[in-house]
Amino acid sequence: METILLNMPEKPIIGITLDAEEIGGYSKWHPWYALRINYVEAVVKAGGVPILLPHETALSGDYIKQIDGLIITGGDFDIDPALYGVKEKHPKTQTKPKRTDFEMEITKLALAGNKPILGICAGEQLINVILGGTLIQHVPDVTGTSLHQQTHHRKEPAHPVKIMPGSLFHKIIGADSMQVNSTHHQAVEKVGKNMKISAEAPDGIIEAIEYQSHPFCIGVQWHPEYGADQDGKDAKIFAAFLQAARNAMKDGK
Repeated sequence: METILLNMPEKPIIGITLDAEEIGGYSKWHPWYALRINYVEAVVKAGGVPILLPHETALSGDYIKQIDGLIITGGDFDIDPALYGVKEKHPKTQTKPKRTDFEMEITKLALAGNKPILGICAGEQLINVILGGTLIQHVPDVTGTSLHQQTHHRKEPAHPVKIMPGSLFHKIIGADSMQVNSTHHQAVEKVGKNMKISAEAPDGIIEAIEYQSHPFCIGVQWHPEYGADQDGKDAKIFAAFLQAARNAMKDGK
C-alpha cells in the first residue's frame, strides 16, 4: 500500500527563558533552572512548540536561529538600575546578573531579526530598558497602595486595566479593558524610544507596552499564562503572538 504524506503546516518553535537560582535557593546543594508549567501550556494551547532556553549568552545566536518567537518570562528578581542610568539601588531591588545578561542579548537578537517577542512581567520591563526606557524600582513608594501586591491566587484577577484605543494590543484584545492579576513591585516608568503605552492600571501604573518599530513586540506587566481574565482575553495574547510567529515563518521562507 502506498503511503501518502500529508503536507502538514509546521508549528512555530517558541523559545521561553528560564528562571535560575543559585545554591541555597531551590536547593541546598545545587544551582537550578526553573519554569512554571503554565508558560509551556499556554504556548502549546496556542499552537506552538515550546523549547526552554538556558542562560548561555554565548549560544544566543544559535538559539535565535532555531526559534520563531521569544517569550521573556517573569520571576522574583529585578533588572539592575544601572542598566537604565540609575546609580542607587532601592533596598527592595534584587538582581540576577547572569539571567539579565542572557535575556538582554537574546532579546536584542530577536529585535534585530524581527522575531515576535512577548515580554511577561519582568520581561516587559527588560524590553523597555533595552529600548532606552526606565523603571520604577518600588511601586508602593509611588502609589502608596498595595494594588499590585496580590495575595490571592493568580488565577483570579486583582484589578482591571484600561486598554488604549488605536494600539496593537487593543486590536488583539478587542475591548477597552480586561481583568489582570498583579504581583510586582517594579514597573515601567518612562517608555523607551518608539514604545507605546498599550494599557494602564487604575492608579496610572503602565501595564502593557508595544514597540512600534517591530512587527510584534509586546510586553505585559501581569501574568497572562494564568488566564485570570474570566472572559478569556489572556488567551488572545498568546494566540496573537503565535500567529505573528507563523507569519514570521512564512516571511522567512
